Amino acid sequence: MNEMAELDGLRAYAAMINTLDATRIEPFLAEDFVYESQSAFEPLESKRSFMNYIKPKLETIRRANETVYAELGRVSAYGREQPCVVLAQNTPDNLIGLVLAKAEGGKLKRLDLCIVPPPQAARRSGEYPR
Repeated sequence: MNEMAELDGLRAYAAMINTLDATRIEPFLAEDFVYESQSAFEPLESKRSFMNYIKPKLETIRRANETVYAELGRVSAYGREQPCVVLAQNTPDNLIGLVLAKAEGGKLKRLDLCIVPPPQAARRSGEYPR
């Protein structure tokens, strides 16, 4: 079932954000993985591109001593109720975005960082994977 693979991948993504450790998500990514953000112009179109992007980004967050939060949730979006990660910065209630997933063959095929739907639309779980 793809939703289970999506949930496992989202849990790994949340653990990566909560620990600032990119190795947490790497085994869950398909080689032809795509990462897209509604606030960026170009998608990242491979596992390697994403890892090359996310490692320095997490290091920058670590050096800046920023606090980020990634909580599992569910949201009705794009025609279905689905698992998501709710992102927050500085405090758990300062919501800044949602991450949605698509899985195929047991691997994450795609992650989308969204501002629409807004993170406030998600049902939050209180679970912050580490």
